[in-house]
Amino acid sequence: MSSELDGLAYDLILPELVMLAGLLAIVLIPNLGDARVRLPLTSVRIPILLGGTRFTLTRDPRLPNALALVFLASSVALSASMLLGETSGDFGNVLHIDRFSSLLTVIFTSALLLVAIATTHRMPADPSAETPKRRDSAEAEAAKISSLYDNRRQVDFHILLLMAGLGMSLMAKSTHLFMLFVCLELASLSSYVLVGFHKESDVGGEAGTKYFIVGSVASAAGIYGMSLLYLWNGDLSISGLSSSWDAMEALDPFAVIGVGLMLVAFGFKVGAAPFHLAIPDAYSGASSPVAGLLATASKAMGFVALMRVLIIVTMPSTGEGFWMAIIAAIAVITMTWGNLAALSSDNPKRILAYSSVAHAGYMLAALAAIGTGLGDAAANALVVTAVLFHLTILVLFKLGAFLVLSMIETGGGSHRLEGLHGLARRDPIIAASMFVFMLSLAGVPPFSGFLSKLLMINGIVNITAGTGSLTSSAVLPWAASVDPVFWLAAAIVANSALSLFYYLRIGMVMFFEAPEDATPIVGAMPLRAAIAICAILTVLFGMGLLSEAALDIVSGAADAFLGL
Repeated sequence: MSSELDGLAYDLILPELVMLAGLLAIVLIPNLGDARVRLPLTSVRIPILLGGTRFTLTRDPRLPNALALVFLASSVALSASMLLGETSGDFGNVLHIDRFSSLLTVIFTSALLLVAIATTHRMPADPSAETPKRRDSAEAEAAKISSLYDNRRQVDFHILLLMAGLGMSLMAKSTHLFMLFVCLELASLSSYVLVGFHKESDVGGEAGTKYFIVGSVASAAGIYGMSLLYLWNGDLSISGLSSSWDAMEALDPFAVIGVGLMLVAFGFKVGAAPFHLAIPDAYSGASSPVAGLLATASKAMGFVALMRVLIIVTMPSTGEGFWMAIIAAIAVITMTWGNLAALSSDNPKRILAYSSVAHAGYMLAALAAIGTGLGDAAANALVVTAVLFHLTILVLFKLGAFLVLSMIETGGGSHRLEGLHGLARRDPIIAASMFVFMLSLAGVPPFSGFLSKLLMINGIVNITAGTGSLTSSAVLPWAASVDPVFWLAAAIVANSALSLFYYLRIGMVMFFEAPEDATPIVGAMPLRAAIAICAILTVLFGMGLLSEAALDIVSGAADAFLGL
């Protein structure tokens, strides 16, 4: 056993080891104290450090957040260096590290780092606790900040963040379906608790409970599906399942039903209809940073699992995937329902939740194009690149929007559109950043959201446009003969145009409505800086050299995923 452990390349999982070290540090360091233990049969007492009266430094309520920031930033840096250095290799028989898994680790840890930054300013131990004002003295400010923090809950919150990050990162590297599912559930269980973390609020408790119940049912379906796949194949390795699937002369009922049940579990993770019903309540009930985490990292996690099963396992070497028509139908329903629901909502968090559902539909439409079996390796790589690029930049403009809501959350402004009224007068930089996020979500050029949607549309058209026969006088016959998946590109365009109405609505109330409270918004400088950086990168990733560099990195990750 020891020789097997000695032979493992631990440098391949350094980001995960750092997060594990962070977990241990957050558990142990805040509990350091002057406790002593008497040696038996003597009067000598020796310090054991854990317990007793905690030291002044270790009982500081800001310490867990500071530790989380250090370890998450270290994980981001390590995973980014592995991505840029094209580090690859296997860790045992269940983990594979390549540009794809490193990119996903960057996405996950970056999202978690932004959430940790958002909680640097405060985490209410009491919803009625006052936030510091600009006019407060240093003593008054320190007293108010102290009342906003609770050390024990700070520890719990950041443990959950690091557990979620550990599960997400290991899931991206998993080459065994059982390992993938266990890591997926580790991250999911952490997210369930995070949604209902502010249990003082009835809304938060209800949202957490509903999210947990629906998620548990979906997970149970996924576990049952995985058991059917094991009965069918006797091996749950991704490569083994893929080989067996490709060798099937006819679809085996165990295999089809097993995959179908797993799609139910993954459909819930990505927020696809009809498995999305708990998503709006979860986003609305959770704190804004946690809702942003669900909309970005958790969604990316679900799509990774979905892509592993759909493209790697069940996509035959020739012909279409049996799931193609189902995924295409779900994609249209998901994007249309999400946008229509957002139009009828006056709750900013729910608007962003429904928007997240719509974006899941866009990415599912791109995956459906691969399922046609019409594309060659290059065309499929383009679609996977588009999906990965969208998941990457989604961290910037979707989580950035939730970070803006976190700044106005104390006064209840994140649950009412009126809370955004006149934001430009209260804080012009934050309002401008929010407007950039909205335009990028809508897919308006030259922002990065436009580029990612354009890539998805181009990928769908590139795969399916050649299926019809067009003459100068036969447009309608061509429209009828072209592969139906081609029209998913038109559905993305139509739904993007529809989404403009509610995204621009948020912009209008920020710039043209009178604010309920004209006082400037008080927010921690790290959070302000994070919002501004997200807005700048949202623009730069949509145009210029930075977008080209990002696409090159994502394209390499897509090639690694497809084994090209």
